[in-house]
Amino acid sequence: MTSITRSMVLGHVFKSAARPSAFARPASRLAQSSLKSASLPFQSARVAAFHVSARKNLFPAPPQRVVGTVNDPTPIKESHPVHGSYHWTFERALSVGLIPLTVAPFIGGSLNPILDSIFCATLLLHSHIGFDACITDYFPGYRMPGLRNLMTWLLRTATVLTGIGLYEFETNDVGITAAIAKIWKA
Repeated sequence: MTSITRSMVLGHVFKSAARPSAFARPASRLAQSSLKSASLPFQSARVAAFHVSARKNLFPAPPQRVVGTVNDPTPIKESHPVHGSYHWTFERALSVGLIPLTVAPFIGGSLNPILDSIFCATLLLHSHIGFDACITDYFPGYRMPGLRNLMTWLLRTATVLTGIGLYEFETNDVGITAAIAKIWKA
């Protein structure tokens, strides 16, 4: 009990020692403000914004444009079933079809090359459609037509090269499901 009282008293003594005396007069207004801020650091100090450098964008903002006049309605593109609900249904069916194709070779125990090839083709098509959706979302054709075409052709090239690599791996090596099974057991 005495230690608590002693620490409380010492804390009070240190706090009172940090405060300027009523009899001491600071030499200037600057000294007075510094003493005041030193005694109450969190109450009187103002936080200033700190920036290391100016904000710089990776690409400058493209010029804004208005098609027609400001009062014209936004043009709506003509809908086509290939780019609408049929396309979405095909993507969902492809995604759901990947689930049994991924699990079937490992549960059944047979490493069938035909099933393995179907799995590789489905996985490649699923990946291509997903990356194409990313390119469509992040590189709009009306703002960056050249960059979007470049990214689309890079995706097509990568898809073809990946397809050739998977074909070589399936025909000249053990196949993707056998390779995963060997890695899993290692």
